[in-house]
Amino acid sequence: MDTGRSPLKGIEPGSQCMISDSQGKQLGTAFVNPGQLICARLVSRRGPLDRPLLEERLRQALAMRERYFPHSSYRLVYGDSDWLPGLVVDRFGDILVVQVSNWGMEQLLPDVVEILDALIQPTGILLRNDHQGRTMEDMPLVNQVVKGNVPEMAPFEENGVSLLAPVHSGQKTGWFYDHRENRALLNRWVDGKRVLDLFSYAGGWGVQALAHGALDATCVDASQQALDWCRLNGEYNKAGDRLHTVRGKALDVLKEMVAAGERFDVVVLDPPAFIKRRKDHKAGLAAYRHINELAMRLLARDGLLVSASCSMHLAAEELLECVRGASRKLDRTAAILASGYQGADHPVHPAIPETRYLKAHFVHLR
Repeated sequence: MDTGRSPLKGIEPGSQCMISDSQGKQLGTAFVNPGQLICARLVSRRGPLDRPLLEERLRQALAMRERYFPHSSYRLVYGDSDWLPGLVVDRFGDILVVQVSNWGMEQLLPDVVEILDALIQPTGILLRNDHQGRTMEDMPLVNQVVKGNVPEMAPFEENGVSLLAPVHSGQKTGWFYDHRENRALLNRWVDGKRVLDLFSYAGGWGVQALAHGALDATCVDASQQALDWCRLNGEYNKAGDRLHTVRGKALDVLKEMVAAGERFDVVVLDPPAFIKRRKDHKAGLAAYRHINELAMRLLARDGLLVSASCSMHLAAEELLECVRGASRKLDRTAAILASGYQGADHPVHPAIPETRYLKAHFVHLR
């Protein structure tokens, strides 16, 4: 960047500026924040992201989801992949949860709300702008209903299972739609099985497994609030008697279960990102190796491990190597049945590898 010709200090965060290459060729318009490591995010190849273009982009995002989903439970807007950097919208039927993470989109937020209201006519719109991304941009934290009524627990559907999402106080927007397809695959293989769901949050894996015939499910999370939501979802599906919850750090619980000789037919390992920055790669990789080994120790003969990662800086092949190394150390033969990524409501932008972050391997352990 030529800061001599374009001094960044004079640019207000959130300004839309034309970006040119070293030869003066215009590349497009971008949101600019001079105080950030990524100081410009492209929003258009031509003019600014104004209201007409914003409406067109939101219509396109909605049309794509309506084409690929027969229901109204999905991520409606996925930031850069929908050419709307800094904007995430999750739909829970008639409820919309909106998150904004940069100043440029913040300035367009009133238009975003008005357009979404006109397009979908939801009964409620919630702004969940109280996340860490806004802190990094020095933006105010806001958790506010801007239209209608939004219940604490929003009903929605995933893989034919009715669930409740804690949209006001849960993580992110209240739910993690990205693993939808991976959960659907697991649901085919849980009938009559004992399932251990680690880092369970509100029971996305465990409760769905119960709804698809699992003998029982044990959900583990460090948050009692998360386990309360998990139990609520279990009861919502009339499976509360087959749901067990354990509060504690996953590593500690795993070690205790190994020592007690516990065994499960299926273990789901879906931790938060162990590698949030490139410099954390070495330590994070070691953490993935260690926790996969512990999870394998709890698998019964011919058990199934779902090993997942949402770390953008961890390649799918590296996670697979963690699985291979752990199985070799335990002298168990691993067979990869399938590998999955994020669903169609989290489309990958072919020019932005960061939009492809999720991976999951389904591993049969002999």
